[in-house]
Amino acid sequence: MLRHPDGSSFRFDPGALCLELLPTGGPGPLAYFEVLREPADLVRWAEESRLPGGLGPEAGPASGAGAALTVSAAEVADARTLRDALWRLVEARVRDASPGPDDLATLNDAAAHPPLTPRLTADGTWAWAPGGTGAGLLSTVARDAVDLFTGGYAHRIRVCGAHDCRLLFVDTSRPGRRRWCSMERCGNRHKVRAHRARLTAADE
Repeated sequence: MLRHPDGSSFRFDPGALCLELLPTGGPGPLAYFEVLREPADLVRWAEESRLPGGLGPEAGPASGAGAALTVSAAEVADARTLRDALWRLVEARVRDASPGPDDLATLNDAAAHPPLTPRLTADGTWAWAPGGTGAGLLSTVARDAVDLFTGGYAHRIRVCGAHDCRLLFVDTSRPGRRRWCSMERCGNRHKVRAHRARLTAADE
């Protein structure tokens, strides 16, 4: 569930862990959406993300991604730096443009750290190993971005089709015809506008 600063919320699945980080804010005017201000904010994002064990209340406090994380204020700043670099890298990919060298360096530097470590518990369930850090979380996100950019869905990274929406997603659907960040939001607004246009045309 994505929450807008105006209080509204809607379902949004960007299709990849790295793309889930983007709606937390961003460079330039995207700073309006900033939510990563302190360590607890990054931990909360991990708990609500698609990370195994970080999928909300079903995970429980013992196995959730946030339960195994210790995040510093400096790592929150690093998260914002990585996120802003990802915005530019993904938008460049959508435009079929060359990635910025500084942004590539930011991504690769983050990926060079040890990622979060999964472990198998005695009862056969998934959990994150204790001692996870913000740097480990960001490495996991950065490695996911490397996999996305070099994998089979790299050509399906898209920006929402609405003229006033910049949300990015990877289309993992079988037909590959996804246009909207969310049918609940931009897709529905498009339907409403198209319906009104047809009514207006019929009245003329």
